[in-house]
Amino acid sequence: MGEREINAFLSDLAVSGGVSASTQNQALAGILFVYRHVLEAPVGPLDHVIRVKRPARLPAVLTRAEVRSIVGRLSGNPRLICLLLYGSGMRLLEGLRLRVKDVEFAFHRITVRAAKGGRDRPVPRPESRMTPLASWLAAVKRLHEKDLAEGFGEVYLPEALARKYPRAEREWGWQWLFPADRRSRDPRSQVERRHHLHESIVQRAFAQAVRDAGIKKPVHCHTLRHSFATHLLEDGYDIRTIQELLGHADVKTTMIYTHVLNRAGGRGIRSPADNL
Repeated sequence: MGEREINAFLSDLAVSGGVSASTQNQALAGILFVYRHVLEAPVGPLDHVIRVKRPARLPAVLTRAEVRSIVGRLSGNPRLICLLLYGSGMRLLEGLRLRVKDVEFAFHRITVRAAKGGRDRPVPRPESRMTPLASWLAAVKRLHEKDLAEGFGEVYLPEALARKYPRAEREWGWQWLFPADRRSRDPRSQVERRHHLHESIVQRAFAQAVRDAGIKKPVHCHTLRHSFATHLLEDGYDIRTIQELLGHADVKTTMIYTHVLNRAGGRGIRSPADNL
């Protein structure tokens, strides 16, 4: 089988199978992998495939009351992390990969390092969370000092940084802001160290809090980022500022958050039914 059969199969998935765009893309990726790396045969141009159109879906957004209700049902690490996500617009892994030095108290900001696209960006530091965050940092420092006393205390650094700063892996500033409860052995280097908190711990706690709050929307931790952007728009911040805070390369990506504004999608239109 060759180009003709592959085109026919992928088109049939779209026409007869009614699959989603991601399912068709996965099938295409699997076929290309087999041909290139298993059969080592050329595929040829796939110009006649009927592609599934990806629907433009609007993200779910929480109201301020719903955010308050969810956060009120969280405790410990998940509560502080979710408050930081909502207060700064970070993605979950961006928050979990923060180092101690990335929280800049003097400049009232948090710096997200090597975010999506490989760029650094500053995000606002929620002032109301400073007391819990300072207390948390004190607890993390005690944990780090305990690890050092036991002969451990190293943290993972990218290879280039590890070569440039050979002693940085034990320094306080390079430690994870949210370290895991237990040390684990790195399967590549076989070094026992403390990794950052696993994202599934926060995701499970958030999902349980959503259920306990009785919220029926399909929301998850990333919804806090959507809510951050939407609530800033409601407060009158301009779209370009929000684009920079979210780290979007194109302002068109940020424009999707205008859909939840009470002013009819941000256009200032009042429904004629309101005048009846």
